[in-house]
Amino acid sequence: MQQATAWAVTCRKYQEKGLAIMGYVKWSYDTLNTFCHDVFRKFGFNEKQTNIIKDVLLTADLYGIESHGMQRMVRYDKGIEKGTIHPDAKPEVVFETPVSAVVDGHNGMGQLISLFAMNKAIEKAKKTGIGIVSVRNSNHFGIAGYYTKMACDQGLLGMSCTNSEAIMVPTFGKQAMLGSNPIAVSMPAEPYPFFFDCSTTVVTRGKLEMYNKMGKPLPDGWALDKNGHASNNAPDVLANIVAKKGSGIMPLGGNEEVTGSHKGYGYGMLCELFSSILSMGVTSDHCCTFPDKTGICHGFMAIDPAAFGDPQAIRRHFSEYLEALRESPKAEGKDRIYTHGEKEVLAEKDRREHGLPVNDNTMVELANLCGYLKLDFDKYFDGYELPKESKFFTGNY
Repeated sequence: MQQATAWAVTCRKYQEKGLAIMGYVKWSYDTLNTFCHDVFRKFGFNEKQTNIIKDVLLTADLYGIESHGMQRMVRYDKGIEKGTIHPDAKPEVVFETPVSAVVDGHNGMGQLISLFAMNKAIEKAKKTGIGIVSVRNSNHFGIAGYYTKMACDQGLLGMSCTNSEAIMVPTFGKQAMLGSNPIAVSMPAEPYPFFFDCSTTVVTRGKLEMYNKMGKPLPDGWALDKNGHASNNAPDVLANIVAKKGSGIMPLGGNEEVTGSHKGYGYGMLCELFSSILSMGVTSDHCCTFPDKTGICHGFMAIDPAAFGDPQAIRRHFSEYLEALRESPKAEGKDRIYTHGEKEVLAEKDRREHGLPVNDNTMVELANLCGYLKLDFDKYFDGYELPKESKFFTGNY
């Protein structure tokens, strides 16, 4: 209810200023689940693979991470069409010790490779206390937190990260050299798990794509133009990233050391270490520059709290601290402090009850996807009228 009210207030403020709001339409989880299932089956994935891929996508939408949910389907479509995603590829362990492994994904679907790799890390953590797996030659894997949750659900601490096509401009630079390079960490706690998942850039490329779809200028402090100056122009920044003409997204902390830019830049390098460096894979500055692969790399870790003592006592200790954070004094005008994972729990409950919002321009992409795969769009979205004019970024995926 609070989310719906906030959205209504936002829309009203824009309308009062005479600004257009790109429309959203809500669909039930079951509707989107059925649609995703049929799309990935059409792409040639078997039932088990399809269920994994769609669960990663729809978990993002349920958690309110729209940039990595349904709107990412066009990326996978284009990847399969272009040949950078190889649907039949199988991940292979190419190096292994009792606590570590390197996996070559052979350019398969990122979600399938990542599930394989995190399961390997979990298996090792249960035997030795820790498991670390670095992956090369993969593809976009969805939200990093999906894989940390796998470990968390089995009582373990989970960590995941990935590199990507270069979109982060290093501090004092003007050319994107690192990916959005997200880090996610999950750990069991009460009344709900700790769940932290964020990019090491101020925002992800997906957020720029969403602003482009909505026809809205980027907020200050997000992006840089090809000369390294601040930019609010989403189409221009996205086009320059694709064309490798400079431009990109700022690291966490902005583009100056005084605001902490070097810290976000450094966190991005940590992701690069666990993904592309340990796996001897492709670094972000070369990802998505090949005709037959993206070269994207990932890192996964699982740690058994039992390696440090009584896991139940550790969980209680952590839960008490999280509760202390939530109950600590609030800033003036604020009535709540959230801990990481709390908003995702609330979002999932709301969206399962009231539906998942999908941007109108994403609906256009889904309609085009139906045309390509010879699926009946109206079978899934009966009564929906596509917007007559749709303007959004159509660069490389």
